Formats: sequence, C-alpha cells, structure tokens
Amino acid sequence: MGEIEEESPASAADESTPLLSDQSPPKRSRSVRTKVPEVEVHLYKHGKGPIDVFRSGLGGWDQDQLEVRDILEKYGFKSVYAFTPGQGRGAPIRFNPKNGRSLLSYKDGSVVCIDGQVKDTLIKPITRIITGVTVITILIVLAMKETPDWVKKFNFSGGRFPPWILACVVIVFTRMRKRTRDFLEKRRQ
Repeated sequence: MGEIEEESPASAADESTPLLSDQSPPKRSRSVRTKVPEVEVHLYKHGKGPIDVFRSGLGGWDQDQLEVRDILEKYGFKSVYAFTPGQGRGAPIRFNPKNGRSLLSYKDGSVVCIDGQVKDTLIKPITRIITGVTVITILIVLAMKETPDWVKKFNFSGGRFPPWILACVVIVFTRMRKRTRDFLEKRRQ
C-alpha cells in the first residue's frame, strides 16, 4: 500500500549543513548619492571685505532656501543684507523665524553677496548712557549751590543716593530685561 523510504546518509548530511555558509559571496551595497544644491556666499561686514567666502547648502522643501540663521549665529550678526560690491547694501534678507531659512529662493551654483550688521554689545550703549547722565549731573551740580526742597521731600530711602546712580540702575535693569526676554523667546522656538 505504501512504501517507506529510508534516507541515505548523504541526504542526512545535506540537511545538517547550514543553508547559508560562511563563504557566501560579498554583498553589494547600493547607495544613491544626490547632489545637495549649494550657493557660493561672499560675506562682507559693514561693506568691507569679503571677510569670508564659503559654500552653503540650500535647504527647504524645494532645496532652494538659504540657511540664514546659521550664518547669523556663526558670524555674530543681528541681520544680513543683499550686497553688491560696487553699489553697496541692498534690501534686508528676510527669513522664517521658525526654521531660519530665507523667504526668497536661490538657484544652485549661484554666487550670493551678503553684508552683515554686527550685534550691538552691551558695553557700548551703557557707556554712552552713563557718560551722558554723568555730564548732565555735573552740569546740574555746578548750576545749583543747594539741593532743592522738592528733592529732599522725595527722599524715600532715608539715605542720599545721587540721581545718576539711580538712573544708571534703571537703565541697566531695562536693558538686561530686554536681553533676557529676547533670549527666552529664542529658546522657546
């Protein structure tokens, strides 16, 4: 009715050998390389330079937007402008605050000249303000021989603080609050 077949030792040995041997042919890896669109950027500072010439990759969905925020952070600029070496500064280069990419599109391989506006330091405006307040205070002291009664009436602290010290404290506090608010807004995004 039915036959029972026995396996030969050769066929049993074939089953015990692994299907994939260590001597398998090397695998070929396939990779696709696409060219990232780039522009050549000539960077100027206040119309002088170029201070740097570099290639920058374009980003965005269509790969045609300049990474403006990266340039601002790397070189310490507060804003950048289109620039023509013979004619000077043009319109500011606007960028999306969320992703830092330019609103205008650029072509692959083009040359872009940018003029940067350096960030204001905290020391420069404070020095100007303190100098102005000091000069005005000295002029008031020289013009008046005696402290007016209305100034003595508004002496809240009980001690005597020169008005220029109070003015400097208010100015420094206001500037630091603005800087802190700008810093926190950048971190929130």
